[in-house]
Amino acid sequence: MTVLPVARAVREHPTGPADDTVTLSYDGRFLRRKRLVGDGGLTFLLDLSKTTSLNAGDALMLADGRLIAVCAAREPLLEVTGPDLPRLAWHIGNRHTPCQIESGRLLIQRDHVIRDMLQLIGATLREVDEPFTPEGGAYGLGRTHGHDHGASHGGHDHDQSHDHAH
Repeated sequence: MTVLPVARAVREHPTGPADDTVTLSYDGRFLRRKRLVGDGGLTFLLDLSKTTSLNAGDALMLADGRLIAVCAAREPLLEVTGPDLPRLAWHIGNRHTPCQIESGRLLIQRDHVIRDMLQLIGATLREVDEPFTPEGGAYGLGRTHGHDHGASHGGHDHDQSHDHAH
């Protein structure tokens, strides 16, 4: 039985060359323990202490010191443009939809319900296939998942009764 090299640490934007890369979708970059195969063929086990949102540009550090660079995979997205981009961004954020914010456009994962809503409020939409690197979550915690903030948010209270439809 072959023992796989193990990565137990993430390095944010390391300097120096990587020994391999691993290309993952946005959803695929949210993990804790998984067997991965690098783009160059290196098979290894990722074994982090907690579920982590990996960013493109991060590196996984193997126990022997080798670095595996994390790359964002191309995936099916919606490019959102329009005359009032801040308003469109607000509506996307109000639905807790991951969003990549750029100077003249927003990128979101394809979703027919969000697509319909954006069209109704005047957005121009175009299907694209690109790497997806949306904004991180509030409070420096990476991804957010609905409203269950828990105690780790420094006592942040959030009224659960508000209506997301308005």
